[in-house]
Amino acid sequence: MPDKPTLDGIERKWREVWASRGTYTFDRTAPRSRVFSIDTPPPTVSGSLHVGHVFSYTHADAIARYRRMTGREVFYPMGWDDNGLPTERRVQNYYGVQCDPSLPYDPSFEPPETVPKRPIPISRRNFVELCQRLTAIDEQAYEDLWRQLGLSVDWALQYSTINDVSRAVSQRAFLNNLARGEAYLADAPTLWDVSFRTAVAQAELEDRERQGAYYRLAFGLPDGGTVHIETTRPELLPACVALVAHPDDERFKPLFGTNATTPVFGVEVPIKAHPLAQPDKGSGIAMICTFGDLTDVIWWRELDLPTRPIMGRDGRLLPTPPAGIDEAAYAHLSGKTAFSAKEAMVSLLREAGALDGEPRPTVQQVKFYEKGDKPLEIVTTRQWYIRNGGRDAALRSALIERGREMTWSPAFMRTRYENWVDGLAGDWIISRQRFFGVPIPIWYPLDAAGEPDYASPITPAALPVDPSSDTPPGYTEDQRDRPGGFTGDPDVMDTWATSSLTPEIAGRWGTDDDLFRRVFPMDLRPQAHEIIRTWLFATVLRAHQEFDSLPFHTALLSGWILDPDRKKMSKSKGNTVTPMGLLDEFGSDAVRYWAVSGRPGTDTAFDTGQMKVGRRLAIKILNATKFVLLFGVSSTPTGDAVTEPLDRSMLADLTAVVADATKHFEAYDYARALERTEQFFWTFCDDYLELVKERAYGDAGDPATRSAHAALAIALRTLLRLFAPMLPFVTEEAWSWWQDGSVHRAPWPSADEDAPAPDPSLPAGLLTLAGTVLGLVRKAKSEAKQSMRSEVARLAVRGPADAFALVSRDVLAAGVIRSFEAEAADGPLTAEIELA
Repeated sequence: MPDKPTLDGIERKWREVWASRGTYTFDRTAPRSRVFSIDTPPPTVSGSLHVGHVFSYTHADAIARYRRMTGREVFYPMGWDDNGLPTERRVQNYYGVQCDPSLPYDPSFEPPETVPKRPIPISRRNFVELCQRLTAIDEQAYEDLWRQLGLSVDWALQYSTINDVSRAVSQRAFLNNLARGEAYLADAPTLWDVSFRTAVAQAELEDRERQGAYYRLAFGLPDGGTVHIETTRPELLPACVALVAHPDDERFKPLFGTNATTPVFGVEVPIKAHPLAQPDKGSGIAMICTFGDLTDVIWWRELDLPTRPIMGRDGRLLPTPPAGIDEAAYAHLSGKTAFSAKEAMVSLLREAGALDGEPRPTVQQVKFYEKGDKPLEIVTTRQWYIRNGGRDAALRSALIERGREMTWSPAFMRTRYENWVDGLAGDWIISRQRFFGVPIPIWYPLDAAGEPDYASPITPAALPVDPSSDTPPGYTEDQRDRPGGFTGDPDVMDTWATSSLTPEIAGRWGTDDDLFRRVFPMDLRPQAHEIIRTWLFATVLRAHQEFDSLPFHTALLSGWILDPDRKKMSKSKGNTVTPMGLLDEFGSDAVRYWAVSGRPGTDTAFDTGQMKVGRRLAIKILNATKFVLLFGVSSTPTGDAVTEPLDRSMLADLTAVVADATKHFEAYDYARALERTEQFFWTFCDDYLELVKERAYGDAGDPATRSAHAALAIALRTLLRLFAPMLPFVTEEAWSWWQDGSVHRAPWPSADEDAPAPDPSLPAGLLTLAGTVLGLVRKAKSEAKQSMRSEVARLAVRGPADAFALVSRDVLAAGVIRSFEAEAADGPLTAEIELA
């Protein structure tokens, strides 16, 4: 035990000890009944972690540490989500490069030392190598931060979502989906990000407000009249395939079954009825274009309409018009962005006299890719899908039931899951037109004309594979992209298609099935609540399809971290705080204290003041430990020696704390467990230590002194273990001064451990009673501006006199009281205090 206990340097000291001793190493020989497995979120490797990560990952770590102390072997891996758009964008910006798949591989390529003004085009293989290089650097920085924070993961269980194991698992699951008919290839309208040039899934959408305007357009009718529609996207007029109104709208019933003529282009389009049309929106009748929004897609599909696509994957109108569209008029729009095409189209409508009045301003909710900067378009592309219940009521119902089998913490979060499943509008699009990801493990045979036969995909014989460089069974490399040969699928999987398999990846499904049987289904999935719709749902879907089971039994949801303006902290908003400086300034336990003070699912304010409170608590733990150990207490105390009423009362209160903390941890409420423990600890320090001090300094042969020593030792052993899941560094430091082994491998305290047998004759609340009287004495001295060691000439107490007599020796000693009187009386305790 040091002469001057300090928090300085204890993080480095203990993280090195834990690593060298394998304190958190998972024992893979443990039977499934003893294993507690955690499906740890793999953070996206795209720069730096922020304080929100520290917040949520500390919650899971507190649970892991608690379960380990209850005798479970904790399977606690750490993964890195290092494929996908965020990594690609970071690599582009960091090295100043841009991927061009048409370029050959340059084995000697090195990025410039300074980022050039214009990106350097490089081959796909060169680009992927840079992605791997930068993610390796970022992952090491992430690991250093997690170790500094004290996460008790087993670092031997590390994985990344782009390594061979992850790729093999992802590709195996996909091929199984394909074999069962759950994965399919289709040409369909696809949400498309024109900046990233890739498809976007429903779960990745984000609505943002945009200023727009309604334009009132006149369509011709067969009788020479007109019908007006209002649209915010007049540039899509050449893609118009029908007009639609509500079937009960009397204004348009006579028009159903007839045709209208588009202004400027003169194309006849049918007028249809559909219940999704809104009579009170605009003019009550709308044009259906292929495609302006998701409602257009529904109308197009359900009304069996033709397609007239005009939007290209680059966000510009296609150079040539659809069949039947006047080429001369379309030439004014050809190749333009949506914005420029809108201006040109409005001019054409004005010239044709088909624009009724001036545009009417409005505020629109426009769909964006959550990481994108431009509104999404809908283009027809060939993509891979996995059935998710969006078009299958039976599957949707089964997934709802899966959610009800699961334990949710907090329970109300299940509603968010069910609302998402109920609101699915289509199957899950999993293919992406990017470069750094898990390749779709498929090739296609080419016919004599060199056209792919998409209906006869070729699957691999071994995994993982990259169809862009590996050859399918039965072919040779010289047949690639030649008539009669083959071509590889150029796409990669959506990053969620890999992350949805984290239980299988971490458990090494297919490569170490003995391990997989010991950890799957996982016991706990900790995660943020905003990705219930993506990560949680997709993981449930894949396990349901592959194993007919849940992937995990309990979901622990964290809330958001809010900035001083009560806004969510996020990288996109630029209001995040990087955590390493906080860990250095306040200490890891102090930052963890702030984190675990936030209850499951509850948004929590970023508060350095709370961290200061946590640091004060950690210092107090060291000082209280040193004080107790000064008495030479036993490292293995027993309750038999505890005879004094005050000591027995304190331990009875502590027994209740243990029961409550255990109950809260079992319910995944680490915040309540901390609150209950801390509340008792301050009472222990402020009242009990002061009350028992005089007796504890007594003759070691005195039974009253031995009682104090035993009670102090039992309380200290218990409190250090109660705090250990939340404050791992300071508790390990204090534990090491007088105990063997690690506190984090010590057993969780039980309610009856070491405590003396209950004495029914002993009144309850003696510690509270003694602390209340001592508090009144302190208050009187403080108001008189006297030292706490100054004498009290007389103390007269009215209230539970018999109970007070049991603790009077300790109160008189702690308050330096010469004489006292106790009068039995009903009602609240009162005291008269005469200072010397």
